[in-house]
Amino acid sequence: MTGFIETLRHMSTAQKPAKGVSAYTLFVNRPAGRVLAALAHRAGATPDQLTVLGALFTFPALAAVALVRPGPGLAVWVWAALAVGFALDSADGQLARLQRSGSPSGEWLDHVLDCAKLVTVHLVVLVSFYRFFALPDPAFLLAPMLFELVAVVMFFAGILTEQLQRHTAPPAPAGSASALRLVLLLPVDYGVICLGFLCLGSQQVFLAVYCALLSAHLLFLAAFLVKWFRELRRGDLRCPGPRQQLQAAAQQ
Repeated sequence: MTGFIETLRHMSTAQKPAKGVSAYTLFVNRPAGRVLAALAHRAGATPDQLTVLGALFTFPALAAVALVRPGPGLAVWVWAALAVGFALDSADGQLARLQRSGSPSGEWLDHVLDCAKLVTVHLVVLVSFYRFFALPDPAFLLAPMLFELVAVVMFFAGILTEQLQRHTAPPAPAGSASALRLVLLLPVDYGVICLGFLCLGSQQVFLAVYCALLSAHLLFLAAFLVKWFRELRRGDLRCPGPRQQLQAAAQQ
């Protein structure tokens, strides 16, 4: 028990910065992942094993959304499984930092499964809408399709921006996230989408919550794309690429 507490304490002092995360990730998912990572470390597990274990919680729950008629029991089970899968998704990275065993292959596996998860969550909602919901209008079937498009573009653009910024600008100093930002980012946190499945027992409530989250994602995607493009544009000016360097040399 003492070793577990020491491991947990050590991990608490080596956390990723809070920039760009919501209150759910900072105060719920990361602490839960920290506990799971400490337990996994004591059990001798590897980060890749935690990544796969998270997928084993996530994808059967998502399959159930498409295959089983919605109800209160299904809603609680799906939320619980998705929440554990999300916590394990945090735990694998924390365990890798604790063991200093991070690797390109592990990061690749994590991102591939994350992308698959983001696509699947909206595909199964689309199937559930079609099979089980008495929708006010067939046009509501477009909501999961649009949500999937937004989620994939946001995920890809965020990852690509992070990679490109490593070459165009020095890393910005980590700062503490403001309370307002932690709250504002809640609608685009995957953990909040998981919480939305608790409403699956009521078709009207789930449809309203899902469409509200979609609206929030649309607004944030537009804001994020503008922000990321401007940041990379400023990086272009600070660190000109090969073409700009050749042009500057020719002018000299």
